[in-house]
Amino acid sequence: MNNRGNMKNILWILAGNTAYAAAVTMFILPNGLITGGTTGLALFFYHQFGLPIQAFVTVFNVAMFLAGAWVLGKRFALTTVISTFYYPFILSVFQKMPALGQMTQDNLLAVIFAGLLIGGGIGVVIRAGASTGGMDIPPLVLNKKLGVSVSGAMNVMDTGILLLQMVFSNQEMVLYGILLVLTYTTVLNKVLLLGQAKMQVKVVSEHYEEINQAIAGKLDRGVTLFRSRTGHLKKDGYVVMSVVNNRELVQLNQIIQAIDPQAFIVIHQVNEVRGRGFTMKKEYD
Repeated sequence: MNNRGNMKNILWILAGNTAYAAAVTMFILPNGLITGGTTGLALFFYHQFGLPIQAFVTVFNVAMFLAGAWVLGKRFALTTVISTFYYPFILSVFQKMPALGQMTQDNLLAVIFAGLLIGGGIGVVIRAGASTGGMDIPPLVLNKKLGVSVSGAMNVMDTGILLLQMVFSNQEMVLYGILLVLTYTTVLNKVLLLGQAKMQVKVVSEHYEEINQAIAGKLDRGVTLFRSRTGHLKKDGYVVMSVVNNRELVQLNQIIQAIDPQAFIVIHQVNEVRGRGFTMKKEYD
């Protein structure tokens, strides 16, 4: 990756961690909310032992960073080192700014906006090829060593951290904590898929060659033909398969209907598409 691309990724990592720290400062701490991840552990040690949140986060993040670098390799270390040290720093800065105090006394509003900021923040960091460090690292290690789902491991760990906080929080706060985790994981998934989801279209038609040429000529999209045989009449033919973005889907449907109104069309969303025309430039002979 060139220097411009590296700088862009660094800016996204800084922005994501800043959003995360802002959520903690403006919504979680002032409202006494509990959450998962490193911040949740820090809240537990703060209430039980009086350890400063930013100090715990710094020590824990460094420990997890070293473990991740050892297991996941040098590249992981280079992309995560910024989050490991920047997040505790910006968190301590925000905590000293009175203007970033309690934004609302409504716990539900605090959960929603904290979830939006945390989910969006983590999402842009991961999209930049890094992680926010801390409790994001153990699921990645488990995934590499044991093949455990990253999201599954993260949910289990977050739930355990929430249960730890029952020592100093009432049951209602635990429910708010669960809602917060669900909110930011939902937003995280949306951010990770933003701009990547595409529509896969399969067309069964006797006019498959005309449809093939129309898609290639009018939409400039690749087409794959699969041999097929109808179940009832045993007619041989081809299934036309192509992948388009959401905006092109309407035009594709119009093209197919104009050629063969009786065409059988199957459409479903795919989370990510890689290859020529999507993540690679098109090349022509």
